[in-house]
Amino acid sequence: MSSLPVVTGEQAIKAFSRLGFSVARVAGSHHIMKKQGHRYVLSVPVHSGRTVKAGTLRALIRTAGTTPEEFAELLD
Repeated sequence: MSSLPVVTGEQAIKAFSRLGFSVARVAGSHHIMKKQGHRYVLSVPVHSGRTVKAGTLRALIRTAGTTPEEFAELLD
């Protein structure tokens, strides 16, 4: 199993945006992201300066239809 990168919610949003997702709305501290033609939405937690927990990030990556390695390449 590959190791997951440690990212904040803002970094995750930028990476998912590079995959074609866009922020549809903000519900409290979660940014709801959609992609045209994609069945599921992503609910990315954005808490100031805090990192996304590993299990949450793993589920978001899986739901987005990518792998941790591909996700890590999208981070800059």
